[in-house]
Amino acid sequence: MKLNRNRLKYLVIVAMVIDHIAWAFVPYETLLGQLMHLIGRLTGPTMAFFLAEGYAHTRNVKRYALRLGVFALISWVPFSLFEMGRWPGPFGVIFTLFLGLCTILIWDRTKLPKWVKVLCTIGLCILSLGGDWPVFDVLWPLFLYRYRESRKGLAITFCIGGIANFLFSYRTPLWLNLNSLGVFLVPLLILFCYSGEPGSRKGFHKWFFYVFYPAHLLVLYLLKLYL
Repeated sequence: MKLNRNRLKYLVIVAMVIDHIAWAFVPYETLLGQLMHLIGRLTGPTMAFFLAEGYAHTRNVKRYALRLGVFALISWVPFSLFEMGRWPGPFGVIFTLFLGLCTILIWDRTKLPKWVKVLCTIGLCILSLGGDWPVFDVLWPLFLYRYRESRKGLAITFCIGGIANFLFSYRTPLWLNLNSLGVFLVPLLILFCYSGEPGSRKGFHKWFFYVFYPAHLLVLYLLKLYL
């Protein structure tokens, strides 16, 4: 079954909600928790792919960057409350994606020396440590944009990122890393299920994730307080 961009986005949004419900209410060490987080591992890499796609197809990069930046700030309070129970705290994934967009812009639209671009990228990766999916959603968008025309390049990029994610988040005993395998489902989802078509261009589809992301985090935080 082929999915257009909108349908695939809604699919990974559901995966994100399942992941966040697990972080809020399901012990990480349980089989159910591992399975829910495995589903949730679809979200970060797929959002990185759509950031690369969005950059390639947007008619106004400045407006795209502004939108990401504004909602990164809007999401800061709900994500901090959800993660830490207080504010200020870490930023959400929109912040990391914003840094990923900045990385693409540096490599694609500036004439800086290569070593300066590398230093800027390292700096953005360090800055991303204050957000969700740190480093990965800075570097993934860059390489996914570069190899967007190559199925082999996309698959290699996802798999190298998946291996790095596994090593970065490794826990003992081994079975507690079951959820990391979810990242390796992403290239299958993109390469075999994504049609490449955008779907409806109505404003609802464009703005839904930006509004839903902070809203669902706030709802989950309030549920954690009262349950």
